[in-house]
Amino acid sequence: MTDTVKLDIMSDPICPWCYIGKAHLDRALSAEPDHPFIIEWHPFQLNPDMPEGGMDRRAYLEGKFGGKEAAVKAYAPVVEHAKNAGLTINFEDMKRTPNTLNAHRLIHWAGIEGRQTAAVSALFKSYFVEARDIGDLEVLSDIADGIGLDAALISRLLASDADVQSIRDRDAHSRSMGINSVPTFIVAGQHAVPGAQPPELWTHVLAELRAKA
Repeated sequence: MTDTVKLDIMSDPICPWCYIGKAHLDRALSAEPDHPFIIEWHPFQLNPDMPEGGMDRRAYLEGKFGGKEAAVKAYAPVVEHAKNAGLTINFEDMKRTPNTLNAHRLIHWAGIEGRQTAAVSALFKSYFVEARDIGDLEVLSDIADGIGLDAALISRLLASDADVQSIRDRDAHSRSMGINSVPTFIVAGQHAVPGAQPPELWTHVLAELRAKA
């Protein structure tokens, strides 16, 4: 395939279904290295009203689901799907639920350097595997350093309000388009694919694109 196809992905780094959805997409694309997708990640905050410093995870879960038992029940399908996708989710060690505005800023800046998907992958790993607080500015600077960005520059940017309004505006724009859950994938600017779809779906989409080409 020679013609490129834009694949826009609305996602949040603390969304387990986004983590799983990316793993499924990666599996499909690794089987077709000549795939036509040009991928761009877009900000969507699951918790846009989260306090700037995040909050205690237990308090968050009890507020959202009404108690630990209900939270465990709600997350059971997540754990099962993650396991089937070969992913680790370390819920036990997660102490805080972060505000992801700054993580989205990091993804944006990484995109300018052509490192956007690397940033998304590193954020997922930091949060779901290492149970790090990806709302913490030092953690974000460390992640930036790990993917080859200038950590000192990222640290200075994070300490400012650079691109804060831009991220909020882009999030609002997605909601105005009717997107209310993530992940949401938009193929070629017109076909929305919601949810953590299995690799087979992406294989089918690629086959359709090849047929059209």
